[in-house]
Amino acid sequence: MLVTGAARQLGGRFVRRVQRDPDVERVIAVDAVEPGHELGDALFVRADIRRPAIARVLAEHAVDTVVHLDVSGFALGAQARTAVKETNVIGTMQLLGACQKAPAVRRLVVKSSTGVYGSAPRDPAVFHETTPPKSLPGGGFAKDAAEVEGYVRGFARRRPDVAVCVLRFANILGPGADSPLADYLSLPVLPTVLGYDPRLQFVHEDDVMDVLSIAAGEPRRGTLNSGTFNIAGDGVLLLSQCARRLGRPTVPMLLPAVTWVGQALRAVGMTDFSPEQIRLLTHGRVVSTVQMRETLGFVPKYSTGETFADFARSRTPGLLPPDTVGRAVDRVAAAVPRIAGTDGDTHPTPSAR
Repeated sequence: MLVTGAARQLGGRFVRRVQRDPDVERVIAVDAVEPGHELGDALFVRADIRRPAIARVLAEHAVDTVVHLDVSGFALGAQARTAVKETNVIGTMQLLGACQKAPAVRRLVVKSSTGVYGSAPRDPAVFHETTPPKSLPGGGFAKDAAEVEGYVRGFARRRPDVAVCVLRFANILGPGADSPLADYLSLPVLPTVLGYDPRLQFVHEDDVMDVLSIAAGEPRRGTLNSGTFNIAGDGVLLLSQCARRLGRPTVPMLLPAVTWVGQALRAVGMTDFSPEQIRLLTHGRVVSTVQMRETLGFVPKYSTGETFADFARSRTPGLLPPDTVGRAVDRVAAAVPRIAGTDGDTHPTPSAR
């Protein structure tokens, strides 16, 4: 098995996890930079997937399973956004080209994101895997993920003998979460868009490990480890509920002001408050996980609420006690007409937008 993105927290953890699988003979961990964490007994190969050398790695080790985790919206080390985009898109193209020429490859798992659906005011209440987005992502990681999925579909047509599984993850959280959204939620005060309270879904990092193992393994009886699947915990949370549980006050602003604040936060390196994240924090996004359960055969251990609770415990307590924040949020909710609302179930109320 070959795993890309081994220097990232998620990739490194999966490399260590999959070595415990008795069906996995050996693990080849690949990244363009040296990992800052242990990889166990895996063989680390320093290789840039944007370069043709990745084809030699596949051929030399007769790789039969490729788990492509080097698709990320977060810069690693000194990487800039341009380098991340090149790794996401050009690196995926190069990797798929190498897989196409490698006869030993029989399984491909690709990390994607529910961001491919976008976030827009006229979005459906719940996205299914076959739901087309109202508007294609205009940039950032969401656009990268959409392009990556397009190339993966092309590869699947050219190599029908390869089982291809695309996992569209909701926002990944947990004690070790390393993402722009985790950075945003760790701010002492959360800037929000005035008049909006988006619905959010999360998936726990432990569940990410479990579903990757299922997707990368041999199909179990009654399941099919190929196709495209939304991966998220049960239920939804409003952004106001997240702020309340973190004990962090919110500062509702007009959308242009939030955009300006986002640019300022990016400039000082506090968080990657990108336009796509601002749209998520305006309109939210909820996806169906029926196929994840019924076809892939995966049931998350953590709900969205439980995932967020585990994340909150790992963060520094907020400026205010959660009860105080809750009362303040309730006062703002009573004073400002809201577009979004939900009872916390995966089936939103009609006022959820």
